[in-house]
Amino acid sequence: MKFVSYLKEDNEQLALLSNGILYDTDRLHPDMPQNMSLMLNYWDELVGLSSAIQQKLDQGQVTNVKGTPLNEVILLSPVPHPPSCRDGYAFRQHVASARKNRNVEMIPEFDQYPIFYFTNHHSIQGAGPVYCMPDHFEKLDFELEVAIVISKPCRNITAAEADDYIAGLMIMNDLSARKLQMEEMLLNLGPAKGKDFATAVGPVLVTIDELTAFEIPCKEGHTGKAWNLNMTCKVNNLKVSQGNLGDMDWTFAEIIERCSYGTTLLPGDIVGSGTVGTGCFLELNGTGKLNNPDFTEQWLKEGDVVEMEVDQLGTLTNDIRAEDSKLSLFALKK
Repeated sequence: MKFVSYLKEDNEQLALLSNGILYDTDRLHPDMPQNMSLMLNYWDELVGLSSAIQQKLDQGQVTNVKGTPLNEVILLSPVPHPPSCRDGYAFRQHVASARKNRNVEMIPEFDQYPIFYFTNHHSIQGAGPVYCMPDHFEKLDFELEVAIVISKPCRNITAAEADDYIAGLMIMNDLSARKLQMEEMLLNLGPAKGKDFATAVGPVLVTIDELTAFEIPCKEGHTGKAWNLNMTCKVNNLKVSQGNLGDMDWTFAEIIERCSYGTTLLPGDIVGSGTVGTGCFLELNGTGKLNNPDFTEQWLKEGDVVEMEVDQLGTLTNDIRAEDSKLSLFALKK
């Protein structure tokens, strides 16, 4: 299935996407919910019905429900109100490059266990404007990622069984204010203010049954599903990043295993992959300066348009805007 949440008469509306057209779920069948929260909380009861409806839509067998073109609506996050959002650190290439650019050795603990951090689940948004404060524009960065959504409660789940708790995949842009991030992490706590202002996801949640043809073996010594999905990011229509989801070293299943240890994950919880190799300006700038001392750094600025495209998951487009405020945390430092 391909689920989309969009704004309809000032309320969130869940829809199935087929051939570029959105079909409101509650109009397709009386048992289908109007929003993603209900869909996820009754996932096991509704997933079979949803799949059958999606198949009929794709085959053109639904003629009694009028749809709306995807490009005519205001898109929300596919999961508008996630209970939590964690972000992983799964791509060895990104970690190794970032550390090399800082002239430090690759940390051996990366290969021993997956890690993650919590970000602000209330700042999750979909496609569209991203509003930034003055301090955010101090080395504002994108991060090209994919995220999964948890489909049902799980606690102390092993990696061998964790894929059964994944509703689907979606694109994730873990926007980062690098100057704030670097400053606060000098105190060995965070990231916090460098990350909590915006995380964009979407435009669609694609269930893993739709991605069966793209499954590949995970890395040797690891457990869980992996997918051969190309990932790219363009800024102002210029490609700046390219990678593949299949390059994840730690699988989503292994990340879920660690996330669920001693705690309960809930339907709608979002878990990001972490940044793909070359997937942010921080890494690209570091590599550029390492190879050329005269390299000019690039960061996002007001008016920039960021387009992230992942095979089968669509294109997530955000434009960078300035909030109407001049308040600065840097200016408040003692």
